[in-house]
Amino acid sequence: MNTHHEHSEYVPAAHRELDPQHVHEQLMQSAPRRLAFDESRDPAEWRTQLAAALRASLGREPEPVPLDAVWDPPEERDGFTLQRVEFSTERDVRAVGWFMTPTRDASADTSAGASAGASADGRRPTVIALQGHSSGAHISFGELRHSGDAVLMKEEQDFGVQAVRCGFNAFALEQRGFGERMDSRPRERRHHYDYTNPFTDERCRHQAMVALLLGRTLIGERVFDVRRAIDLLETRPEVDTGRIACVGNSGGGSATYYAACVDERIAAAMPGCSVCSYGASIGRIDHCSDNYLPGALESFDMGDLAGLIAPRPLVVVASDDDPIFPYSGVTAEMETVRRVYARHGHPDRTALFTGRGGHRFFAGAWDVFRATTGW
Repeated sequence: MNTHHEHSEYVPAAHRELDPQHVHEQLMQSAPRRLAFDESRDPAEWRTQLAAALRASLGREPEPVPLDAVWDPPEERDGFTLQRVEFSTERDVRAVGWFMTPTRDASADTSAGASAGASADGRRPTVIALQGHSSGAHISFGELRHSGDAVLMKEEQDFGVQAVRCGFNAFALEQRGFGERMDSRPRERRHHYDYTNPFTDERCRHQAMVALLLGRTLIGERVFDVRRAIDLLETRPEVDTGRIACVGNSGGGSATYYAACVDERIAAAMPGCSVCSYGASIGRIDHCSDNYLPGALESFDMGDLAGLIAPRPLVVVASDDDPIFPYSGVTAEMETVRRVYARHGHPDRTALFTGRGGHRFFAGAWDVFRATTGW
């Protein structure tokens, strides 16, 4: 049962100086962003400083351990094989994912267009698919497990299926706090949401807060798991390790973006409904706790971080009426992103795909992704 005080009367502060948000908004407007993109900076020195600042905001990185992967037998699905795997990321932590590989030529699928297909040695580009706040990674491979999953399918969040239709492999990684990796504390210790409902907002709030106690962040832990997933994918003979991409929406888009910033093995990234100025989105509108990076605005905003991705291809997916990542904040950061890529001499390697329909993904972005990557 949800134990929020649902019937409490909302009483705003009598004047703005009593409202803590007032001072926070003033501070966000005057935040130093000491490492904001500036063409006059030495690129190599700026990149080094920016990487260190992001690493500090993501929190202490866990220590990796041997993968110790256990693969289930592959299953045949419509147009692809699906194979579940559990593997270790850090001490006492197991992750789970599903590896997908096409079983038919994607060019035969008229909805997918021309397929990049496999290289001469049989290896394919591989997309790591990251769900945001949903019922879990099974959405990525098109499996309905909960009554609300059909809505997510209508919002085109089956990223893995979309990838295999393009002729790519896909790896649906379960993020910490979602799906098979949900918080398993007993009910009496879970007071802020309906623990039986996989669609309830803020299911991962407790993990995000405890991570801060430990000098970590939940988004940093998720980024670490993406890096370990790449370690795992590098062991698969079907994977072209020079063409590993990351795609996700909302919280999955945030993990995609930050993972691409810290791991150059991610050759291309397509974050959806996530790249937006901090001040316009998480600094002003209620968001899930795992979106926040301590001290970020002391050094950077999201657009500045493109300096850690360029010149690798980056396609940003957005909705022009997203209620929690306002389009004005998206376009403002994309101006910075474009300047960063122009400074690197590759303005053609970044693009913004804009759809309409709220906070969701748009499968039409894959055409832009393939055009930008050449895959």
